[in-house]
Amino acid sequence: MDTHGISDDSTDPLSSLRLVPLPGSERVEAPGFAALRAVPVRPDAPVTATLVLRRKAEPSDADFAQALTSAQLEQQFGASTEDVALVHNTLEPLGVTVLSTDAASRRIQIQGPAATMTRIFGTSLMEVAPADQQGNGQRHRTGALSIPQAWSGVVTAVLGLDNRPQSRALFRLAPASSRGTSYTPIELGSVYNFPTTSDGTGTSIAIVELGGGFAQQELDTYFSSLNVKPAPVRVVSVDGASNVAGTDPQGADGEVLLDLEVAGALAPGAQLVAYFAPNTDAGFVNALSEAAHADTPPAAISISWGASEDSWTAQARTALDQAAADAVLLGVTVIAAAGDDGSTDRAADGTAHVDFPASSPHILACGGTRLETDAAGKVTSETVWNNGKGAGATGGGISHAFPLPGWQKSAGVPTAPTGIPLSAGGRGVPDVAAVADPQTGYQVLVDGTNSVIGGTSAVAPLWAALVSRLSQEVGKPLGLIQTLLYASASAGHVGPGFRDITSGNNGAFAATTGWDACTGLGVPNGGALISVVSR
Repeated sequence: MDTHGISDDSTDPLSSLRLVPLPGSERVEAPGFAALRAVPVRPDAPVTATLVLRRKAEPSDADFAQALTSAQLEQQFGASTEDVALVHNTLEPLGVTVLSTDAASRRIQIQGPAATMTRIFGTSLMEVAPADQQGNGQRHRTGALSIPQAWSGVVTAVLGLDNRPQSRALFRLAPASSRGTSYTPIELGSVYNFPTTSDGTGTSIAIVELGGGFAQQELDTYFSSLNVKPAPVRVVSVDGASNVAGTDPQGADGEVLLDLEVAGALAPGAQLVAYFAPNTDAGFVNALSEAAHADTPPAAISISWGASEDSWTAQARTALDQAAADAVLLGVTVIAAAGDDGSTDRAADGTAHVDFPASSPHILACGGTRLETDAAGKVTSETVWNNGKGAGATGGGISHAFPLPGWQKSAGVPTAPTGIPLSAGGRGVPDVAAVADPQTGYQVLVDGTNSVIGGTSAVAPLWAALVSRLSQEVGKPLGLIQTLLYASASAGHVGPGFRDITSGNNGAFAATTGWDACTGLGVPNGGALISVVSR
């Protein structure tokens, strides 16, 4: 037996397979794993994985300036025919089934028995106690993966072997005792001066959901109360996940309904499409890819799920970032919540971290504020959202994983704040903001109960609705909208289309004039943004 556990039995098709390490695949043991009574996964248990292949070529900055068609994307930046054939031909004699192949998004989904999959990828899989009603437990792995030597440099990620939850919903419920002012999405559209001559007609908004569900009747009831009538939500199932409503009103259902109610109320003319996927690294990448590569790409993809950058494997971060880049190349604006746990983002070391996927340079990252208005709806105060340790605060900071993008270089993003152990020259988070404090939160209907919810997860669908309306206004997709939003920004100055937020902090970072790591460029003036995105 060789060092990777491959048998020398010449009758075994795996015996001639030589393995090499897969860079960036190292996975740490889950917290508390030793206490979970894990057992080896049954050798015959079916295991599904998503392989991500290299691009034919890497896109340059200029390639993001104009939307490509799906065919053009595949031709220029998809997986090559030779690479796809290599993977297929390697797997065919090994007893592994290819479930699907998508050259444009460079994904090949495969399934095989656990005994075979662990040998091909040089790992072991452990299962914890059953975690759902079907008796399915979570699979865990620790350490690095290997891949067949012939795939070296061709396969860049192997996702889904470990199917522990990868991210969390970024929303906060407001206890009745702590609620101050709250707003309907329609009222917030007025506060942020959404364009009055558009409603998203002719566009669609894709929303990624990694749990929970909704009932269309409940949405109809909610929208009727606001005197708006969006089209029924279309549901897309990814990797077997489905819309399961009414089982988690304090958790994932709240996220799903918040996303759909905010986006639907603020862009009632847009078609909402909810992509339900498992909460795994593979599920996340597959959902984003499916949304981006829809027959008609959406104007925006809204993501309200995430976790600290350091909780992702490097291969998964890269795969998701590249999926977001694909979306942008297709003209889609990808939008994500920046986190609800201040500058630490729940990192165990207590130092500054940013949330991913918001930290991807191909994603518009959304921070949060506390908003106070008078009886006429005029803003009297808007500050950084920070309710104190453990009570919620906007995420934001400097990425450890992604360098400072060219479009952000003039905004005054700090490189190494005094006393904060951050990498120099990292991507600054967030880019934009809106109200997120649950004490001044969003009025929504969740599983039959009127609720007030906040969190940066509410800001992502708000901005998705705004992008939908702006896209309708200018008659074109907006793609990497950051290049337009930052075009006039400089240190201490945010440019047109924003109201600067200059008071408050999220822990390690304080608001200041111009871009800051709490609210980015600030909150939108939607009407003024029309001319900004018309350039």
